[in-house]
Amino acid sequence: QSMNLNTDQRLISQVAYSKALRSQLPPEAFTPDLSKLFILVINLGILILGWMIASYLDRWSNYLLWLYLPLTIIMGNSVIALLFSSHDLMHGSVIRNPKLAYVISFFGLTMLWMPPTLWKSVHNRVHHHQTNDLGDPDRNYLEKQSKTWGKWIHNLFVPSLEVNPFWLIVGMTSAWGVHNFRNLTSVLFFNSKSVDYVPAAFTISAKDRRAIAGEIFLMSVIHLAILVYLEFDPLKLILSYFLPIAIGNAGLMFYIYTNHLLCPMTDVNDPLVNSTSLRVHKFFDLLHLNFSHHTEHHIFPGMNSDYYVQVRELLESNYADKFNLLDAQEAWKLLMQSPRHYKDENTLTDWSGKIMIPCPLNQKVKI
Repeated sequence: QSMNLNTDQRLISQVAYSKALRSQLPPEAFTPDLSKLFILVINLGILILGWMIASYLDRWSNYLLWLYLPLTIIMGNSVIALLFSSHDLMHGSVIRNPKLAYVISFFGLTMLWMPPTLWKSVHNRVHHHQTNDLGDPDRNYLEKQSKTWGKWIHNLFVPSLEVNPFWLIVGMTSAWGVHNFRNLTSVLFFNSKSVDYVPAAFTISAKDRRAIAGEIFLMSVIHLAILVYLEFDPLKLILSYFLPIAIGNAGLMFYIYTNHLLCPMTDVNDPLVNSTSLRVHKFFDLLHLNFSHHTEHHIFPGMNSDYYVQVRELLESNYADKFNLLDAQEAWKLLMQSPRHYKDENTLTDWSGKIMIPCPLNQKVKI
């Protein structure tokens, strides 16, 4: 039976939503979808093809080099698609064999410099179970947290009312790498919850620690092999390696910045309060596996993402007053009009602590 919270704004757990909605969805929404595996392989193929063509760029006339730029953009989108298809794979919605999923996800995440064992820990285990609370590594920093290098870069790069346009551009193309570097060094070098340069430190087992170290080493070897194949040629590297990664990172961060940073912190994992979904053109939903349906994903992490459209319809019918659903442009506008540090659960403040505004998507909820 579906709950209608239009007149009841209490915090409700993710489990309660999934129980209320699952019976209204077809069984095939929860069966593995191999098409995402083909999408992952196709986008790996696009990158490999791009590097093969780039290996001949030194033979092209300077007047014809611009013809490679469309492929640069397509390769950038492939970086985005590789993360989102690997994301679905790691949540178990593509294939059920965990060992095979691990091997495939390693190649899918290599261009993102994201070891699959780290992703499973930081995203599946921690972020999804502690979304936007004190233990979430993906939340805004707290004002009271020390002004470490991690917090300083976050303040410098992330869209906000005080961000410098130049650093915003730098951040869009590199903040994904900063996120990885913070969490990677936190668990590999310290593996302690006392680490203060991440928004929220977490720990992993010794086995996972060894696996992450091995995975990042192998990823480094693959990236080095790509650079060697491209002969360390600056033109080849810029057009087929650095620019596609930068474009891919910018596309990823556009989605990721809106996922939770506009929302209040919650001690109950209520996806309708602590997460945000976007309205984007259907073409982008097709390319990016409905990643704009982020609240929907947090309710059903292991669902075939094709069915998030149906979940959205149910949320709009049953939880219209509580569901954070924004046009992409509006979400970006709100990011640029608000600071990026939590004064408290429902209030954002700037680096200096002088500006304070309610979280743009704050709900008047009863705990």
